[in-house]
Amino acid sequence: MRKTLIALFLAASLPTVALAMPADCQHQGGERSERGAPMLKELDLSKEQRQSIGKLMREQMDSRREISQSFLDKLPAADKQAMQEQLKAAKTKNEQAIRALLKPEQQKGYDAALAKMTERHAEMAEFQAWKAERAKKVE
Repeated sequence: MRKTLIALFLAASLPTVALAMPADCQHQGGERSERGAPMLKELDLSKEQRQSIGKLMREQMDSRREISQSFLDKLPAADKQAMQEQLKAAKTKNEQAIRALLKPEQQKGYDAALAKMTERHAEMAEFQAWKAERAKKVE
């Protein structure tokens, strides 16, 4: 229970740390960091699209943080499930809003990137399940 609370708190605080980073930060090699998800870099977005998507992503992070904080104080299983459902709904809403800002050819790239990300998440979940099963066999 304690580890879960700590993990949820850390996960909820990560967007705050990301927002605290200056917009014009420099990476090694001198490249300016792109705001937004890395998958959006390949979509050839206009400046207005980047700004709108950045605003939507910041709003999503704020929303996720507020939702997480409202549930962290009361951590029974039913509340954790409700929190997960609310976060999933907020994520879906944000993805739809971003997609609506894109041109048709950009939407195809965005959809492909989302599918690739979903596949990676599924692979990671499968790996974690395998790892947990393996740990049980060792014990």
